[in-house]
Amino acid sequence: MRLSARPIAALLAAFALTAGLAVAGTPAVARSDDGAATAEASDVSLAADTYTWKNARIDGGGFVPGIVFNRSEKNLAYARTDIGGAYRWDQAGKQWKPLLDWVDWDRWGWSGVVGLASDTADPDKVYAAVGTYTNSWDPTNGAVLRSSDRGASWKAATLPFKLGGNMPGRGMGERLAVDPNKNSVLYLGAPSGNGLWRSTDSGVTWSKVTAFPNPGNYAQDPTDTSGYGNDNQGIVWVTFDERSGSPGSATKDIYVGVADKQNTVYRSTDGGATWSRIAGQPTGYLAHKGVLDSGTGYLYLTLSDTGGPYDGAKGQVWRYDTRSGAWSDVSPVAQADTYYGFSGLSVDRQKPGTLMATAYSSWWPDTQIFRSTDSGATWTKAWDFTSYPNRANRYTLDVSSVPWLSWGANPSPPETAPKLGWMTESLEIDPFDSNRMMYGTGATVYGTENLTAWDSGGQFKVTPMVKGLEETAVNDLASPPSGAPLLSALGDIGGFRHTDLDAVPAMMFTSPNLDSTTSLDFAEASPGTVVRVGNADAAPHIGFSTDNGANWFQGSEPSGVTGGGTVAAAADGSGFVWSPEGAAVHRTTGYGNSWTASTGIPAGATVESDRKNPKKFYGFKSGTFYVSTDGGATFTAKATGLPAEGNVRFKALPGSEGDIWLAGGASTGAYGLWRSTDSGTSFTKFTGVQQADSVGFGKAAAGASYQTVFVSAKIAGVRGIFRSTDAGTTWTRINDDAHQWAWTGAAITGDPRVYGRVYVSTNGRGIQVGESSGTGGGGTDPGTDPGPEEPADADCKVTYKVTNQWSGGFQAEVTLTNTGTTAYDGWQLGWSFPGDQKVTQMWNATHQQTGAKVTATNVGWNGKVAPGASAGFGFTGTSTGAATGPGAFTLGGEACTVS
Repeated sequence: MRLSARPIAALLAAFALTAGLAVAGTPAVARSDDGAATAEASDVSLAADTYTWKNARIDGGGFVPGIVFNRSEKNLAYARTDIGGAYRWDQAGKQWKPLLDWVDWDRWGWSGVVGLASDTADPDKVYAAVGTYTNSWDPTNGAVLRSSDRGASWKAATLPFKLGGNMPGRGMGERLAVDPNKNSVLYLGAPSGNGLWRSTDSGVTWSKVTAFPNPGNYAQDPTDTSGYGNDNQGIVWVTFDERSGSPGSATKDIYVGVADKQNTVYRSTDGGATWSRIAGQPTGYLAHKGVLDSGTGYLYLTLSDTGGPYDGAKGQVWRYDTRSGAWSDVSPVAQADTYYGFSGLSVDRQKPGTLMATAYSSWWPDTQIFRSTDSGATWTKAWDFTSYPNRANRYTLDVSSVPWLSWGANPSPPETAPKLGWMTESLEIDPFDSNRMMYGTGATVYGTENLTAWDSGGQFKVTPMVKGLEETAVNDLASPPSGAPLLSALGDIGGFRHTDLDAVPAMMFTSPNLDSTTSLDFAEASPGTVVRVGNADAAPHIGFSTDNGANWFQGSEPSGVTGGGTVAAAADGSGFVWSPEGAAVHRTTGYGNSWTASTGIPAGATVESDRKNPKKFYGFKSGTFYVSTDGGATFTAKATGLPAEGNVRFKALPGSEGDIWLAGGASTGAYGLWRSTDSGTSFTKFTGVQQADSVGFGKAAAGASYQTVFVSAKIAGVRGIFRSTDAGTTWTRINDDAHQWAWTGAAITGDPRVYGRVYVSTNGRGIQVGESSGTGGGGTDPGTDPGPEEPADADCKVTYKVTNQWSGGFQAEVTLTNTGTTAYDGWQLGWSFPGDQKVTQMWNATHQQTGAKVTATNVGWNGKVAPGASAGFGFTGTSTGAATGPGAFTLGGEACTVS
């Protein structure tokens, strides 16, 4: 199965989003934005109670095309994704920390990362080249983001062209590089014929290297007129030979990879002043990677006949001797025997002459990884055939921490489940630890910590190293009143039944296995009945469950169906209405054994069900609302004048007949939020909501007469996630500028069982779960909220650990342990900082700080702490000096033991 974040043209084509930062100046110079690369502060009143945010855990789920280790600091590593932002490795927790959640709605394309660079001379500095599409799908030009605190905050230099984090060729790289000797110098390889770019002021400004002679000429599909497949993939990697410079002096020898099969490697020997094609280089291929082993002086290339990441039928590995100028074909297998291209490439910085490469496009029976300890003269494989179809593996693969990676498959040999991977374009050996290696796939990050067992005849153990990296694209969400708290419809990996939001689900939906689930629904009065539809290579495109999504069976489908579309379940589960791609709207009164075409509603309409009347279904298309009162057999056009452009989503209120909320539109026409209380005969627009894209419902606030409404919207000029506890009379923004997740328009739903809890879809950052610190709604002002009642006996122990420090800032983790005999029912932990330390952002707790005094308060889900149990939270902060831990902590005014 080939996984990736797919182009979202169909999803976003209707939006006329405004570019976040316009380009100024001449076309050859990128504009610098010296302000923080975050949205402007909200002018909407702050939430009455603070929200905390986390992912519903899936662990992975998308393509990881790049992993970058810092060469001068141990355990400092970054990962880039094609649509889900960038991450930094947290060694203490052995997990990834997201760095680009601040990317806002208008600049959603900046969540696609095409290049990453970690500064060897100053490890606090990191750079990211961002932009998702180079064609019209992305309205915003690309940018190079720069951070001097390891990604805790960023500034941006916008470019006069677009970048393509989700374009063909995105696994090549890295396109962005910092001069290891003079770190004020950076290079960026651009796509679309824009050539090579350079910064000499640490990424603040950029200019084109006019002396570079070749902007590339390779396109995946020159006949594609969309601007996607026919885009010139351009300059694809930059590599410095650090031996040709000295600290403070620019590196002289620089190598650049170009998407040109006849001229794929160029070199400068004078610090980038002049460039020339290296004579004798291999032709007929694209160099996906170029890595220089400074211990041997060899430059290695992994080559493929295409740019990837899906395709590639032939490949080679070559070695260039930088001293003699000699080229050698050091391919692990003969070119005639390849059916794949090579891409992943790394050298062992502790052991010159040791290198690894991947056959990134070896789909069947598995990916292949190669290793050499003699500079490519000989190679061994991660697995070999013994007597076909049997194979012997040099590795063991344990996916128990992410069990769905087996896909529930039971293939015949020589395939295995789980597979070693696919789309393996990134592989890196830890420069400080020859035993640790990580590599990205189309669905996860795998790694090992005993790699050298490969060389001694043993087996190296491969496990997922992906915790915290959540990269799913979310199409639909449902939170039933009983059973699992959440059901998800996801791109590429189908979706899950989430019985525990903090645990990785055991398996995605199966029977049928859908590449992408486009829509799902449950019967409001019978939540065990669930239906889902989606895309697949072959029928069926629909599945049913009678046990709340725990088990599924395949349904039949009408003729002509080509894709999932939308689906709705009757309130009592007695029937279903399906609007698939490729066919008309249909209905069934069973579980899809037979289908009858509905009348009175156009093909392609979005369908939903009334949540009380099982005979009533609704539809919408092109500005007109449709209603059926006979179980979907016939529809009648009702309200008109609704948005005729853009994406429109609507939901009926649970437990109430005919109460419908509709969100959507486009900035070129009607756009906003509407409500109908007469089953769609008429709608009234909310005048205070400028734009809205998804709407959902959750448990009512204490004393409220209406369920809580959640929207992804623009209200009072501010984009965000909003909540209303009074049927839309007033709105409160519940996210903040640090938690925006780019585009959040696909789906939103509250939890009918937990007040304030909301599930938010993203296009690449998974499912975001928001928890209110209030317990019943109608909260007080945060400045006067006394917080939860302290336990009477505050026996406690506190562990305080600074997990990371950089110039001007730090990160810390705090663990509060109940050492008494009575459970905590809410807690507030207090301390005073030495010096001038200040908390800037806290997770898994909320905080207030006055001077040096800090109070951290539990969030809704971790307030109860049983005797002997612990609650943990973390934060980032600022400090002009060393981050020294507090000497004392108090709980309810009583001192805690400090560990």
